[in-house]
Amino acid sequence: MTTLTTGTDTLTRDALTVLQPGFVGTTAPDWLLRRIGEGLSSVGLFGRNIASPEQLAALTARLRAERDDVLVAIDEEGGDVTRLEVRHGSSFPGNYALGAVDDTDLTRAVARELGRRLAECGVDLNWAPSADVNSNAENPVIGVRSFGADPALVARHTVAYVEGLQAVGVAACTKHFPGHGDTNVDSHHALPRIDVGLATLHARELVPFRAAIAAGTKAVMSAHILLSALDPDRPATLSPQILTGLLRQELGFDGLIVTDGMEMRAIASTYGIERGSVLAIAAGADAICVGGGLADEGTVLRLRDALIDAVRTGELPEERLADAAARVRALAAWTQAHRARGALSGPGAAVQEGTAPGTEIGLVAARRALTVTPGERHTPMTSAPYVAAFTPVPNIAVGDETPWGVAAELERLLPGTATGTYGAPSVDAVLAAAGERRIVAVVRDAHRHPWMTEALDALLAARPDTVVVEMGLNGSQPRGALHIATHGAARVCGRAAAEAIAGV
Repeated sequence: MTTLTTGTDTLTRDALTVLQPGFVGTTAPDWLLRRIGEGLSSVGLFGRNIASPEQLAALTARLRAERDDVLVAIDEEGGDVTRLEVRHGSSFPGNYALGAVDDTDLTRAVARELGRRLAECGVDLNWAPSADVNSNAENPVIGVRSFGADPALVARHTVAYVEGLQAVGVAACTKHFPGHGDTNVDSHHALPRIDVGLATLHARELVPFRAAIAAGTKAVMSAHILLSALDPDRPATLSPQILTGLLRQELGFDGLIVTDGMEMRAIASTYGIERGSVLAIAAGADAICVGGGLADEGTVLRLRDALIDAVRTGELPEERLADAAARVRALAAWTQAHRARGALSGPGAAVQEGTAPGTEIGLVAARRALTVTPGERHTPMTSAPYVAAFTPVPNIAVGDETPWGVAAELERLLPGTATGTYGAPSVDAVLAAAGERRIVAVVRDAHRHPWMTEALDALLAARPDTVVVEMGLNGSQPRGALHIATHGAARVCGRAAAEAIAGV
């Protein structure tokens, strides 16, 4: 391990320590290794950094050759939001599917197996789970990333997920505090606002976070949302009342507070990332997540210098920055100790029965999450169908790199399956492309997209034997000769749906 550069002063090391930047490429750039040597304590990984488990393990090993206590973080929720399997789709259903099954043992087992795979690749901090109560069905950014709309259900599954991850030495980062579920604006694009009273916030939004804190979640991620009842002026990420007053003092959380991505427009367009980062640390945050869209050395240096300047001008107390850095180092020490225990006990020693390497617990969960409603006209699918995928614009958290749907899995079961993608009502085109084949219409959050509902109406009127597969929130009444709600668009959800369509 390379020791910290001797010429790097304490203030500079602390400023670097609180940053969690990303980078471009599948190998560590020289600038990143150099800054790790100077004190940078965390690195955030995204889909662009991952080609295979073997490559990822080599990448994290290279980072730790520079400094063996570096925190390697990732945004791996499973389900629709996957970085490990960004090009193929996740082997695990997401939160909405797990909430639909409502078996906390299953959720714990899924999280444990996901954590085992992360740990095997050298990742030790997961920016998950989402503990948001999705009380607004029109929410454009949470949706199936939430366990559901019931606070108690979300709380018990958040706890199970935290326990599963942390049992294998991967720190959970419960998000998006104090709750992003009742928004109709995506904070990647603008600043969402929630105008409910304190009583509602405590009875709904805060319930899962209280449970996660009691369960020992190692980290909590703040949300870029304005909650007028708590702070009418600043979003949660920048609010002392919310991060220090509510999360630290009232709820008693003593772990790491991580910001959501500071390059998101809810912060960047109003405050700028440098000013926003200073305000976040001053408000009580300990780690600045940046790098989803900004991933270069210049960003790291600008944020480092902004924090140093804020201390030197008295805007940011030096002890607050030192406290934040100490919390980062404490979490790094926890993960480092887990890695050491894993190395001593041997591969797989900490893995419980049911989550051994190679287990298909994710597929088991996806099958259990299906809701299958046969219509009067349903007959089994015995020949290759035509799959019409009605595709909305993806939100930034999910991205557009990850494939979804049922066509690939149906092709495996019913060779010759054809498919087309439609981004607007194109029923005549669907009928022409399908010919005499039966049609499988795949939708995602049809209740939020009137054009999708109109297309389904016209398609079912013309072809009543159409099978409908809803891979988002199940917000509409079942329709079609067969209606399948997968409660998420992970690859395993598509496989489970294809099995139901083909009757296997």
